[in-house]
Amino acid sequence: MIAIIGGSGLYEMEGLQKTHWQKVSTPFGDPSDDFLIGTFNDRKIVFLPRHARGHRILPSELNHRANIWALKSLGVRFILSVSAVGSLQNKYRPLDIVLPDQFIDRTKKSLEHTFFGNGIVAHIAFADPIAIELQKIVYKEASALLSKPKEKRKVHLNGVYVNMEGPAFSTRAESYMYRKLGGDIIGMTNLGEAKLALEAEIAYATMAMVTDYDCWKEDEEHVTLELVIQRLHQNAATAKEIVRRVIPKIPLDAHWPCHETLKTAIITDRKLWPAKTVEMLKPIIPPK
Repeated sequence: MIAIIGGSGLYEMEGLQKTHWQKVSTPFGDPSDDFLIGTFNDRKIVFLPRHARGHRILPSELNHRANIWALKSLGVRFILSVSAVGSLQNKYRPLDIVLPDQFIDRTKKSLEHTFFGNGIVAHIAFADPIAIELQKIVYKEASALLSKPKEKRKVHLNGVYVNMEGPAFSTRAESYMYRKLGGDIIGMTNLGEAKLALEAEIAYATMAMVTDYDCWKEDEEHVTLELVIQRLHQNAATAKEIVRRVIPKIPLDAHWPCHETLKTAIITDRKLWPAKTVEMLKPIIPPK
């Protein structure tokens, strides 16, 4: 099963057949919304509006654990995340698409970005936070779509995503700092998803839609909600078309490194695992 997590401006996924909305309860609380389940090209698809239908959830209010736990319990093995970002470098222009392969965590939610604790300790390797195999499929399909002579937008392979806390946008001083830290783009949502997806042994890649230059580029209009929404509407059709192209290209029998993350990550002896924690993590922890 393939999941699409839609960010600001992407609240629905046309083209799905045999659809229904399904509510999922989790031991970590409520997910962002119900899940739209359907089929596309004979593949089973789950769509989750990250901020809920009607955009009712702040980035800092997102319950990433509930979202990813629910997706795993539904049988999801691949997640394609679509989100809005600001550019921290000249080469990433508004309406471009960036497929980041690294993150800088500027949040204060480390305990909310793991399923583990409560008697079971795990340390995943996070050097490569993105499923490169999935990212390459997205890059190929996005490049083909944007290769037309009249297209001025570009798709960029790899980059560093700075995950700030929000909900306010950056000050200029912060924006300058993130540039010096090596950041390429900046957003408020993807770091938690990437960490938890890897713990859940789900292949995760993000398609970052550039809407603005944050506020470091003083000869450009600084980021505002109005500007973000305007550019997102311009990008929404492109994002959906790329997703439609990617879905049939994801192999049915993929067994990538990210699908075996926990094999060497859990340090606590299985005999010592608390029954309550095991029950909470039933979809997450692989069987013996």
